[in-house]
Amino acid sequence: MAIKPIKVSQLNGYVKRVLQMDPLLGNVTVIGEISNLKYHGSGHVYFTLKDETSKINCFLPSEYLEKLRYELNDGMEIIVNGYIYLYERGGTYSLNVREITIEGIGNLSIAFEKLKEKLSKEGLFDDKYKKLIPYFPKKIAVITSETGAAVRDIIKIIKSRNTVVDVLIYPCLVQGPDAASDISSSIDAVNRLFPEIDTIIVGRGGGSMEELWAFNEEIVARSIFASRIPIISAVGHETDFTIADFVADKRAETPTAAAQMAVPDVNSLKEYIRDKKKDLNQSMNNMIRLLEMRVTNNSGEHMAQNLKHMISYHLMNTENQYKELKHSMNNRLRDWAVRLEQEKASLDALNPASIMKRGYAAVLDQNKHLTSSVRAFEIGDSFTLMMEDGTIRGNIAEIWRKEHGK
Repeated sequence: MAIKPIKVSQLNGYVKRVLQMDPLLGNVTVIGEISNLKYHGSGHVYFTLKDETSKINCFLPSEYLEKLRYELNDGMEIIVNGYIYLYERGGTYSLNVREITIEGIGNLSIAFEKLKEKLSKEGLFDDKYKKLIPYFPKKIAVITSETGAAVRDIIKIIKSRNTVVDVLIYPCLVQGPDAASDISSSIDAVNRLFPEIDTIIVGRGGGSMEELWAFNEEIVARSIFASRIPIISAVGHETDFTIADFVADKRAETPTAAAQMAVPDVNSLKEYIRDKKKDLNQSMNNMIRLLEMRVTNNSGEHMAQNLKHMISYHLMNTENQYKELKHSMNNRLRDWAVRLEQEKASLDALNPASIMKRGYAAVLDQNKHLTSSVRAFEIGDSFTLMMEDGTIRGNIAEIWRKEHGK
């Protein structure tokens, strides 16, 4: 008996119903590596999940993508949960994904570094956008789990340091698939509903990388960046770093450190004020004693005594100056006397009378002119010799000239 042929659409429809009725294929969990990752304009995500020898097409609806706590990337090893679905028109089947988890810490680190690089390029970590944490806040908001140890530690530290500041606890999820959106909405809500808040502390206690992952999500980072109120990030322990730490205006190593950072220690301030008061009182007492001494020094008797001392001082100073001036004048007169004697000696040396005493005479020609050369005379001319003790007159009988003899 021949089997009646069926249409392709009928066959695909039948296979689809078989697949949908299979309990295993309706709720299957598969591990593999992402490849051919594509984000569609509709918000859906298409990718291939593969292992060493095989692969399967996967489809992630946009509503499940919104719940994803990290960004998908090619090469990332993931675990997906979903169901097998047959696309009748194309005759192809795919794994429709409901939930995705990352396999291994290594892939979480990759997702962390990729988001860190992305936000850094956008400038979300730049110091120029960091807001100052007020030193004397009046009101602080704490966004964390209302049942965790972190909130108890923060309240304890704040109240031990400062009983003046008000603390608003705004509870939210800090772990799990819905934590990131809850943290983000809480930050937005505090900014919107409580604009009088001076500082926000966002964080939680320690945990594994997966447990802290909500603070590594982009939605949280962008809410922190957009906050008008300064935010202190306090996630985990000292060695834990999250994306929230890089975006926040200030990072605290622990929730306890955040509480210490957020408020000043009133007891320390009181001690500081007491020390300053003591110093001020001491300075005032010293000033009063100084003014009292000045008042005492300005009495009539004291002023008269001071005047006598001043007169004595100036008299002594005047006498010393007189002695110095007299000594200086005497020295100057002695110098002038020595110079005068030297000038006199020079003049005496040039005096003709002094020269004549040494045996020299002045010769005058017949016109009574002083001469020093035989060329002024001819034989028969008269001459006059002026000597120290008299004058001799005579006539030239003979002339001897050096250049040619007599």
